Amino acid sequence: MGLISFLKEKFAHRKEEKEKNKQLEQETKQEEKAPVESSPVSQEVPSTPVEENVPVEESLPAQETPVEEVPQENVPQENVVEEVPQEIVKEEIPEVSLSLPQEPKEEKAPVVKETPNAPKDEVVEEKQLSAKEREKEIEDKYVAGLDKSRLGFTEKLKKLANANKVVNNEYFDSLERILIEADVGVNLSLELIKETAKEASANRITDPKELNDLLIDKMFVSYANKGGSFSTDIHFVDNGPTVVFMCGVNGVGKTTTVAKLAHKYKSRGKKVLLVAGDTFRAGAVEQLVYWAEKVGVDILSRPNADPASLCYDAMKKAQAENYDLVLVDTAGRLQNKQGLMDELSKMVRVIKKVIPEAPHESLLIIDANTGQNGIDQASVFKDCASITGIVITKMDGTSKGGIILSIRDRLALPVKFIGLGEKMDDLEEFDLDKYLYGLLIGDEEDE
Repeated sequence: MGLISFLKEKFAHRKEEKEKNKQLEQETKQEEKAPVESSPVSQEVPSTPVEENVPVEESLPAQETPVEEVPQENVPQENVVEEVPQEIVKEEIPEVSLSLPQEPKEEKAPVVKETPNAPKDEVVEEKQLSAKEREKEIEDKYVAGLDKSRLGFTEKLKKLANANKVVNNEYFDSLERILIEADVGVNLSLELIKETAKEASANRITDPKELNDLLIDKMFVSYANKGGSFSTDIHFVDNGPTVVFMCGVNGVGKTTTVAKLAHKYKSRGKKVLLVAGDTFRAGAVEQLVYWAEKVGVDILSRPNADPASLCYDAMKKAQAENYDLVLVDTAGRLQNKQGLMDELSKMVRVIKKVIPEAPHESLLIIDANTGQNGIDQASVFKDCASITGIVITKMDGTSKGGIILSIRDRLALPVKFIGLGEKMDDLEEFDLDKYLYGLLIGDEEDE
């Protein structure tokens, strides 16, 4: 149908590029084999064994000629060739080593202020020189990160279509079960089945494969028609720091997500401050300090301190020192613990006392493996922290890729970021087209 053909056309360049790469690999292999067979070196090298098999007449002139003088002339020439680059290297190394330490020695204080500018220039060059490569890299991450979800959802649809020649009530019952198992949600699954069956009847669609394509169209039309924002990036304010408040239950990957966001925006030239708001959990502050040092950003931490007072000091520091982005980490808490949820609301109120319009973003971190329980968490956090977006973590470790559709259906909140791996740069902005491609088509075009 329309959506499947659109995705295949949009990502058709992947197949063409891979075919070109295969041809280049074959050509390089042939070029590597050719010089080995016809290289003159291979003919000159066996000159020594030829002297052993050649008659004595050829070996005598070799002895009459000044054999000892010829290698003597060659030896110094080879030595000279070896000594020249060594001298050049010795002369160049001290010049480079002298120039490198001179810059930080002369301007120690400004280095801290200028560090955000260096990665900014590097990132701009990468975007200008390799924008297509970066786009391909993101597409590959979506395909690899959604591999389990693709097997758990799309492959089941294919098997169902191949096993049934006629669409009937049993077929729709099986479709409903597949959707629910993929964490699309019961209510949304029933709605999708109803609309799909209605349009299939009106258009007299009886082919199961065409029906599956129609179902996929309905799924993502539903996503697009839900209310709320579609924004997938952090919008920075013009004046003052942009404050992002991170929250979620225990074990969903909040601290790691904070570090990945810091890495992402520091590489874009932003001056980032981390706030270790998880002050009481053992090792929580140390963990965030470790990530701050690894990423190369500043952090404000105070073990066993009141999280609200720490947030107050962090806002003051961010204003005084002109930070672009403030990422506030919070302690993991269950949505049914009212005391902890009240503490979260208190932190938000204190932040607003310093910066009235902050937090500018409140992101809820949800583990993709939690399923519908993650949606129940989101509904409670949304009330006490004014959630503006969702970050889905560990997407590469689940077979239930439909959780994104369910979140959109029940909460009308955008999924801003999606975790597709464990590396520092595996947290990507959510892209609906790439998500559809990775979930529905993936690497089948390479077969």
